[in-house]
Formats: sequence, C-alpha cells, structure tokens
Amino acid sequence: MNSRKFIKRTLFTGLGLTIGTGYYAWQIEPFWLEFAHVDMPLQNLPDELEGKTLMQLSDLHVGNRFNRSYLIDSMKKAAEYQPDIVVYTGDFISYENEKQFAQLEEVMQHAVLGKMGTLGILGNHDYGKDWSEQEVADQVVHVLKNAGVHLLMNDSINISGLNIIGFEDAWGTNFRPSLAMKNYRKDEASVVLCHNPDVCDTPIWGDFEGWILSGHTHGGQCKPPFLPPPILPVKNPRYTAGKIELQANRTLYINRALGHLHQVRFLVRPEITIFTLRKA
Repeated sequence: MNSRKFIKRTLFTGLGLTIGTGYYAWQIEPFWLEFAHVDMPLQNLPDELEGKTLMQLSDLHVGNRFNRSYLIDSMKKAAEYQPDIVVYTGDFISYENEKQFAQLEEVMQHAVLGKMGTLGILGNHDYGKDWSEQEVADQVVHVLKNAGVHLLMNDSINISGLNIIGFEDAWGTNFRPSLAMKNYRKDEASVVLCHNPDVCDTPIWGDFEGWILSGHTHGGQCKPPFLPPPILPVKNPRYTAGKIELQANRTLYINRALGHLHQVRFLVRPEITIFTLRKA
C-alpha cells in the first residue's frame, strides 16, 4: 500500500470512529439504563428489615432538553422490582419555566413507590435560577406530594426501625444539616439522603455511622477509558460515583443519575440502584 492510500484509509477510519462514538454517546448510552445491585450492611438493623430492598433514583432532570418517555419507561421497569422502600435524591427538574411543573406531573404519574415508604429530598436544580427561587421548590414539592413522595426537608422518618434522614440541598437556601441530624440516634440503623456529596466533608456528622446516599455528579457523564471524569460539579475529586468508604464507619454511595442536563454520556451509564439491607 502506498503512502497516499494509507493516509486516505487512516483518515476514513478515524472519521468513522468519531462519528460512531458520537452517535453512541448521544443516542445509545444516555438511554442504556443499568440497575445496580448493592448490599447495604447497617448497624442495629432490625431483624424484620434483613433482606428488604431500598431503591434509589436520582437526578431525573425533567425538562425541555430531555425525552420524558425514557424516564417513564425506566420507572415502569423499576416498579417491576417491587421495592420495599424508595428514595429520590434530588434534581427532579431542570427548571426553565412553568412548563416543568406539568412535565414533572406527567412523569411522576408513573413514580416508583415503595411498599413500606417513598421518600425524597430536593436538589439544587429544584430551586430554579441560581438555586434561590423558593416558589419553584414549593411547586416541585406540591407535585411530589401528590405523587406519593414524602419530602424530607432537614427532617427524618423512621420506617420499621430504619431511621432515614433527609438534608436540604447544600447549594439551596434551606441547607440546615444540624437541624436534620438532631434526629440521629446511634442505637438505630441510619441512612442519610444528601444530594451533594461534598457535604460529607463538612463538620456536621458528629458520631454518625451509616450510609449516605447522594447524586448530583451524574458520575461526570463522560470520561476517558480507565481514567476519572474530567468535569465534576464537586470540590472533592473522589466523589465521582458508586460506593466510597469514608472515615468513622460511614459509607457514601453516589448514584450516576437516571436523567441528565444534556443528552450525552460516555462510559457512564444512567443508573437506578437497588440496595439490599443487611445486618452489619
């Protein structure tokens, strides 16, 4: 093969790979949902909760830039698992205007509900522009309550001996984690819902031992093979996705998100997590 043919073939091959990769990242991986199965060992877990399932959905980002039928289909698939407890960890919408409330109603008509309880917290995008529009958050809360989701707003709830604590978002206007942590009891099995994992590095945890479920990062959405994602909306570069062991018997789990702000993913599939509760 002469050099001219070699160069031409190399260029065509490179162009084909670029087009193929772009199509995959735009039209395939953003909709290639993974159901991740993870054991959740907890201190002081009651016998009756051993083997029960807790499902986490995060970052739906209902809005104008994303296909809502994918979210609805994903929820229908998730409901087939018949989870015992369901938690939503924030960013239900990508707010631009009032249309998002009707869009969220449409999606949440198919919300996955837990047999024992369905809980949620808000994320930064649920507070509208600059994460500071309380009236936007109020409308989101209204839609979610009508859909059967109990919002934890610096509050907690006990489900058959499992204490679930919910933080308001760290970038929002109502972040008061110390208020929520007043309900922590060391002799109870405990899980914290905290949209932004950077909160794990703040001095509010005291003697908390248990799991912290977050979202927010989307796993970076795109990353090179064998390397971490180049862009993350957090200060701590450790906080990408999946299970991360912290100090003082705390375990962080970052869900890669069901939705996304922009329809592109590469080597970071969307995720719904199904935890199986175990005695530690």
